[in-house]
Amino acid sequence: QVQLVESGGGLVQAGGSLRLSCTGSGRTFSGRTFVRPAMAWFRQAPGKEREFVGAIGYSGGNIYYADSVKGRFTISRDNAKNTVYLQMNGLKPEDTALYYCAVDLNPPRDLALGAYDFRGQGTQVTVSS
Repeated sequence: QVQLVESGGGLVQAGGSLRLSCTGSGRTFSGRTFVRPAMAWFRQAPGKEREFVGAIGYSGGNIYYADSVKGRFTISRDNAKNTVYLQMNGLKPEDTALYYCAVDLNPPRDLALGAYDFRGQGTQVTVSS
C-alpha cells in the first residue's frame, strides 16, 4: 500500500507564496523498482467539486497544470525522497482549499486522466484578501 503525508499549508495573504510537500511511503515506493508513479495535486474548497491542480510524471519531464494555476504554481519532485512539491506563488483568495496529493502507480500518457487511487489527508491553504 501507499501512504501519503502532506505538509506546508497555512494562512497567507493574497499575493503571497507557500510550498507544499507530499511524501510517500510504503512497500510500493520503496521496494518495487519497476513502479514509476505519477504524482498529482488536487484541491477542494467547501461546497465545490474537487479540482485537479496538476501532476508530474516519474522522470519530471511530463508536467500538467490546470489553467487556473498555470504560471503561478510549479510542481516538482525528488524521487530519492519520494516527495512531490507544489510551489504556489501569487496566491489568490480563490486558491483557498484543502490541498492533497495523490499517486497513480500506472499512469496514462495524459496525466490529467490518471486514476490517482491513493490520496493523502490533505493540508489546508487559506488565502486572505
